Amino acid sequence: MSVSEKFSGIRSDSPEPHLFSAVRKSLLVISGGATLAVLSLFFTDPVSPQEQFILGAVFCLAAWIVSRQEAQWARVALVMISMALAGRYFSWRIAQTIYGSPLDWVASVMLVLVEAYAAVMTFLGFFVMVSPVRRTSPPLPKEEKECPTVDVMIPVYNEPVDVIRPTIFAASQLEYPLSRLRVWILDDGRRKEIEALSGELGVGYLTRPDNKGAKAGNLNHALGKTDGDLIAIFDCDHVPLPRFLQKTAGFFLNRPDLALVQTPHHFYSRDPFERNIGFGNQVPGEPDLFYHVIQPGMDLWNAAYFCGSAAVLRRSALKEIGGFRTETVTEDAHTSLCLHDRGYRSYYLEEALVTGLSPDSMRDLIKQRVRWCRGMIQIFRIDNPLFKKGLSFPQKLCYMNAIFYWLFSIPRLFFLVAPLLYI
Repeated sequence: MSVSEKFSGIRSDSPEPHLFSAVRKSLLVISGGATLAVLSLFFTDPVSPQEQFILGAVFCLAAWIVSRQEAQWARVALVMISMALAGRYFSWRIAQTIYGSPLDWVASVMLVLVEAYAAVMTFLGFFVMVSPVRRTSPPLPKEEKECPTVDVMIPVYNEPVDVIRPTIFAASQLEYPLSRLRVWILDDGRRKEIEALSGELGVGYLTRPDNKGAKAGNLNHALGKTDGDLIAIFDCDHVPLPRFLQKTAGFFLNRPDLALVQTPHHFYSRDPFERNIGFGNQVPGEPDLFYHVIQPGMDLWNAAYFCGSAAVLRRSALKEIGGFRTETVTEDAHTSLCLHDRGYRSYYLEEALVTGLSPDSMRDLIKQRVRWCRGMIQIFRIDNPLFKKGLSFPQKLCYMNAIFYWLFSIPRLFFLVAPLLYI
């Protein structure tokens, strides 16, 4: 029996967001499908150049008018306009531009396939972000004994003590009943200075004889040594605000099927690209798209996933899936996938409650992105979301969108080389 079936009769006092009901989501899909069915009549209808110009102008004007609206219908309408234009483009592209010698034909088909990948990723993005969810935090109980017990875990390895200290200190100052809170340093470096730091700041210290499983293995070892109802996780360079648990722990009180509450990662240092471009705060950072658009969008479909830090997880749910996943290097996303497959829910709270350090050098930035890419491809290869029976179809689409994004380098290479071959 899945978790959603197990707890289907339990009432939650925390109301779901406006489009979270199955009826509203079904109406959204049906209306979108009906609109596409009507627009499909225009995909292959041949028109003169003058008529094509008028049609394009009408679509552009409609898109401009709709884009100025804040209502939900405007977002859906923009998606439909984009899909109609893409459909008409590919109808022309396939019927009118693939010809010539066998070599030309092969090159043309490959380019069309690359364009199709870009279109599919665009449409998946539309689906994910059609209605971002904005949550508000429920209050904690007034009685201390009614608050869930929390183990705050901070995994460390070989990071400088000056980087670790602010995070440990901030975690020890969280505004939460002291009798229900315990902070732990999980030291995979087994360093005396970190053990001394734990004693100085009055927090727990855990280590293990080996580093098997890296970060996921470190967390799993700590799960066996602690007993809190909830697990709050922070990277050692992510400093939480005092109200972090006040904003997140309350979600778990009336939702036994809730396994994860994730919050955004904010950074007080700029990555190398942002520093070199020199636009300051005039241009949003790269993580802003993910943490303020994509994750709230995935939350609509119960697909917001664990990002490795700035999150709270339910211990019993983690135990049910065997702990944090060690099979891939992106243990966070893989763990979320397994939780969703078991029928558990995840929430995304779009509120800045943690601030951290961006990669300091280009080398570190590339290393981080390569790890994310490799981990998502590993998930696709060994635990493909398409074959997870516990996932809904929208959840599968959300996970595939996150995985296929990391193939972007292949089409970019084609787009750069194709014009040179034509010349």
